This record gives sequence, structure tokens and C-alpha cells, in this order.
Amino acid sequence: MSHFWNWYVIIIVSVAIIGCACLLQWTKTYKVKDIKEGEKLDHEFDGIVELNNPLPRWWFGLFWCTILFALVYLALYPGMGSFKGLYKWSSGQAWQTEKQIFNEKYGPIFAAYANTPIEDLAKDTKAMEIGRRLFSNHCSMCHGADARGMFGFPNLVEGTWIYGGRPEDIKTTILYGRNGAMPAMGKVIQSDESIEQLVQYILSLNGRKADAQKAKHGEVLFKRSCALCHGEDAKGKKEMSAPNLTSNVWTYSGTPLGIEMTIRNGRQGQMPAHINILGEEKVHLLAAYIYGISNKTESR
Repeated sequence: MSHFWNWYVIIIVSVAIIGCACLLQWTKTYKVKDIKEGEKLDHEFDGIVELNNPLPRWWFGLFWCTILFALVYLALYPGMGSFKGLYKWSSGQAWQTEKQIFNEKYGPIFAAYANTPIEDLAKDTKAMEIGRRLFSNHCSMCHGADARGMFGFPNLVEGTWIYGGRPEDIKTTILYGRNGAMPAMGKVIQSDESIEQLVQYILSLNGRKADAQKAKHGEVLFKRSCALCHGEDAKGKKEMSAPNLTSNVWTYSGTPLGIEMTIRNGRQGQMPAHINILGEEKVHLLAAYIYGISNKTESR
């Protein structure tokens, strides 16, 4: 913290406390002119009459106690600029302490699970309950509470994978993350008619209603412009981060307009690495949970 902001905070806090004390003392000594103590004031509402009485002593004393508490607190804990307080307390240090206590208590449990194959953990009710909590805390905000995904985030239940659905594939994805990129093809396939033909061909690959004539031309365009990444059979390539276009499972949108927008503008997706967030042992358990729900082997 710079000297300016250090003194800025100190001045603001000091003025606030001193101001409260001055206001409190002023209310004690203030006298209403021409009206004696205990007499009525010109304030009345719904039969309630205000009298010219001083503040109750208990209220006055309680207010001074709050000011005293603030001074003691600021002496012991951070609050006055860069002054760390006599206790030298910090939220970061408190978090590290809690984390250490947690690891000492639960670390052996995660270590034991880490030595168990993912396929076996997927059938363990207690392990899957812990995995569900890990998923809720770290994955549900993107993939949804039911792991069925949402726009831009893949469905983890359908069993359709770009990078592989084997236990080691899922674990690798969680540990190190993934980066997927669909290049914008709007400037490559410049004709609106050609893009429409491609859309119709992709719809036909999924057994959906499509214009047969347009789909036939779209197949030629696909093999010329898309097969390099998605494969001749459109089933995708792991090494190219290209999804299977025949599964009728869509990360972004499977509507004709959604497919068209993907072709025109491309897509950028990133799965963040969690090795430094959770550690390998927790990721092992989390991978087992995802493997279980995607293969319908989760114990219930």
C-alpha cells in the first residue's frame, strides 16, 4: 500500500470515530431553548408525544462502549492503513491455517482413495458422495449441478467426449485443462449459400430433417474445408480438439442458426487446469465421480 492510501485510510477511520464521539457528546449537552427538561416538545404522532429528556444513560454508555471496542479492535487487528495490528492477523494467514488443519484431518482419506483405481471408486458410495461435493464446489458453476452442461460448457453425462472418456483421459483433462478452438470459417466459405449447405449436411449427419440437395453439396464442402479437423466421417479428432458432429450433442447450439454461427464466427473454449487448485488426489476422486455419472455406474 502506498503512503497516500495508507494515510487516506487512517484519516477516514480516525475522522469517523472522532466524529461519532463528538456527535455523542453534543447530544448530551444540547439544550432545547425555552423548553425545560421533561416538558413536551412540538412533536406528536399517533398519540405519541416527545418530551425534552436527555438520552438514557444505558444508551449513552452503550454507544461509548462501541467506540471503545472499535479502538481496541483497530489496535489488535488490521484496519488502520498498513498497520497490521498487535496480533499480526491476516485473512491469508487464517486461510492457510484452516487449509493446513483440513489437510491434516482429511489428507489421509484422499490419499487412500488416490491409490484406488477410478473404475472401483465409481462404484463406491462414500467416495462418490465426496466426489459429488467436489463437483458441486468446483465444477457445477460451468457444467451445471446435474453435470449436463450449458451453453459453452459440455455435457458430462451423455458420454460424448472430445478428448476421450477413459478414466485417465478425464483425469488428465481436469489436471491440466484443455484449450479448444474452432476457427471462424465465414471468410473462408464466403458464400451464404455454401454455409447453408454445410449446415444442412451437418443436420443430416445427426438424422435430423435436412434439405437433401443442399446436404449433398454440403458434403463436398465439408470434405474440402472441415474434414482435416473433424475427420472424413465427421466423428472428430482428439488431437485437433474437434468434436464429433454425428452425436447430436452440442456444446454451444445444435439449432440450424447456432450451427451457422459456429461456422461463421468460430468458437473459443477453455477448460482451466485444476492441478494447483485441487491437487492430484482430489482430482483423482473427482475424475471417478465424472466417470461414474457418464457411464451410469455411480452408486446410489
